Amino acid sequence: MTDVAQEIRDLQARIEGVLDRWLPSAATHPGRLHKAMRYSVLGGGKRIRPVLAYAAGRALGVPPERIDGAAAAVELIHVYSLIHDDLPAMDDDDLRRGKPTCHKAFDEAMAILAGDAIQALAFHILAHDPAMVNEPARRLQMIDTLATAAGSRGMAGGQAIDLGSVGQQLDIAQLEDMHIHKTGALIRASVMLGALSAPEADPERLERLDHYAKCIGLAFQIRDDILDVESDTETLGKTQGADEALNKPTYPSILGLEASKAQARSLHAEALESLEDFDAGADLLRWVADFIVNRLH
Repeated sequence: MTDVAQEIRDLQARIEGVLDRWLPSAATHPGRLHKAMRYSVLGGGKRIRPVLAYAAGRALGVPPERIDGAAAAVELIHVYSLIHDDLPAMDDDDLRRGKPTCHKAFDEAMAILAGDAIQALAFHILAHDPAMVNEPARRLQMIDTLATAAGSRGMAGGQAIDLGSVGQQLDIAQLEDMHIHKTGALIRASVMLGALSAPEADPERLERLDHYAKCIGLAFQIRDDILDVESDTETLGKTQGADEALNKPTYPSILGLEASKAQARSLHAEALESLEDFDAGADLLRWVADFIVNRLH
């Protein structure tokens, strides 16, 4: 891969365009709701989840136009979760992706509605995008994969565990369980949606990709917890130290900073091991694993 950084920028630009096309215009009634949706979705974020969907598809020989819908859907679910996580009833954050959170830029009610509408749009795309995989059963499997990852057995369940854990003493197994649900489920769905875009996918290869995703999902959260300690608000684009201020259990608070870094490196190595049987088509997945454990924001 000659210039991975440029390739990532190209994919980020690609998904930005896809999202822009699927989102209703701010001029479309009800305009304020659509403006809030576009404000939250466009013009920010690393787009790690869409990149993972494209990368997993590439590892199985799927062209990007077949993955656009899945990549957009998973990013929309991620954005909806951020809008709701930032609300006063949840984490009560004022800053997201370097700008005021949706409920600060608009109001709480509009932020809730924007999140709801963005979530619904994700499943609309999976149901209707004509460029996606043709087999109805496979498309239904993709819808089910994302729904499970977003629901009570995935991201929403993880957030419920997180809210119930504030001020509590968790052990490392309980913390890992929380993050497998809250962060890991959607990252795993991103990889699986890309992989399921292949007309035929060997079950063993799907299992290896899923294990890769499980490892980087946990590594992502560990790195997030480390950055909440070591970084600053300007670099992060969100409030630094928020987890500590809310008395939330984190990897550094339980394992310590150095042990947390070692755990992230171990998961990174395990993720790469899962890709050993894949050729250069999986290099983008390898790069994402490297990025996750070394990222600065």
